[in-house]
Amino acid sequence: MPSSPLNRSVIIIGAGIFGVTAALELRRRGWRVTLLDPGPVPHPRASSTDISKVIRMDYGSDAVYTELMELALDRWEEWNRRWDEPLYHAAGFVVMTSAAMEPGGFEYESHQLLTARGHPLERLDGATLGCRFPTWNNERYVDGYFNPRAGWAASGRVVGRVAGEARALGVDVREGVWTDRLVVQDSRVCGVEIGRGERLTADFVIVSAGAWTPLLLPGLDDRLSITGQPVLYLRVEDPATWQPPHFSCWAADIARTGWYGFPAMDDGVLKIGHHGPGVQITSEKLREGSSLEIPADHEPRCRAFLAETFPGLAAVPVAGSRLCLYCDSWDGAFYIDHDPDRPGLFVAAGGSGHGFKFAPVLGELIADRLEEKPNRYSKRFAWRARAEAARESARASDQR
Repeated sequence: MPSSPLNRSVIIIGAGIFGVTAALELRRRGWRVTLLDPGPVPHPRASSTDISKVIRMDYGSDAVYTELMELALDRWEEWNRRWDEPLYHAAGFVVMTSAAMEPGGFEYESHQLLTARGHPLERLDGATLGCRFPTWNNERYVDGYFNPRAGWAASGRVVGRVAGEARALGVDVREGVWTDRLVVQDSRVCGVEIGRGERLTADFVIVSAGAWTPLLLPGLDDRLSITGQPVLYLRVEDPATWQPPHFSCWAADIARTGWYGFPAMDDGVLKIGHHGPGVQITSEKLREGSSLEIPADHEPRCRAFLAETFPGLAAVPVAGSRLCLYCDSWDGAFYIDHDPDRPGLFVAAGGSGHGFKFAPVLGELIADRLEEKPNRYSKRFAWRARAEAARESARASDQR
């Protein structure tokens, strides 16, 4: 049985954004926490380890995610005030379509809900887009809006910062440790077995391994899958042209095309992502550590998109690329709950490509559910069987 509340222990597998925030919050609540990761922290292949992630509260008509992101944005701003260097950058978010926004569409429903909740959005048509953000092709993109309360965060650095705070509070962070299997005693998960048969025990085990979660918990492969989303990094010669106030985070017909991106860094690197069906990756391929490259046709498709959206970027050289590994849930919502069939096991996964932005509230969500404390958002992320297919409304249904 679990220890008394004054001596509770937990092992967390995976030190991505779910794992490090859970470790920090649980340690603050008095838990003895061991955080395991097979690579360095931040892990270079984790989805949260990147130069940037979009921080937005634009979620179509989804009031739950919108409200939760309002809270997360407050806390991003608190983190900035507390940290010696701000890692969240309020660059704003331009959301544009190539046709008039219509009811039912991601852009229209986001605009309606955010406006109803009192957020001052700036409506953009082709003419105002051309004046405010002149690098856009304002003949193609004719409707949309600018949300000033949004931006991007230096995601890999955030993971490192939170992990450092967790260490400082006494979390036992173990890098280079692969979990071989869960340890079960008297029908309860009570620990893990790591290299050379070493066993670690605890009252609970949290699996927050991102894309590696379906590999560690194959019984969940009907509801959690591994997807690779291609990312390109361009290098511009004139970074100021591609930075605020002239250029911000953006989404271009995202529900139909999947394309989104960021302002240029000061070194000229400009990131362009794609949020669509992606490349399906098997657990076996991930287990083998195979080289995961972006599809050969992705760069030509990206350049064709740029030619009609940001002509000034169409011929800019590529500075790098990566396949961002998602742990996709079948419905696009997170899995944050106890496994009802395996006492002692807790899952915090299913980021589905949009989890990082919730970093400042993830730890509390995970800790409240682990401790079975009331939290108004827990029901949305509760354990559930697969039902009719669904996904987050900003994701394109077709890459082409």
